[in-house]
Amino acid sequence: MLFADLMTNVYMNLFSAFATVMPNLMAETTAADGYKFLGAGIAGIGTFGAGIGQGVAAQGACMAIGRNPEMASKIQSVMIIGAGIAESGAVYSLVIAILLIFVA
Repeated sequence: MLFADLMTNVYMNLFSAFATVMPNLMAETTAADGYKFLGAGIAGIGTFGAGIGQGVAAQGACMAIGRNPEMASKIQSVMIIGAGIAESGAVYSLVIAILLIFVA
């Protein structure tokens, strides 16, 4: 029961803070701001591709190391380089999302 009471208090505080901020936020936004935020959200979808790509690369590396443990250091170094390349797409989409929000 103690955990339920704690979570109730947390959610009540969260909702009261949100109810205080939301009218001010809604009063200051325009349709152009909405389109900016929508574009930033769509640009953020690019991070999902990087996450899926890194997961597939890690899966392949684990399977390869399981089959051939002597090559673990080479497989790991190639996987880390591939993960860095896959992460660059996520970084680019994050930069575009931030630019859309703060510059456009």
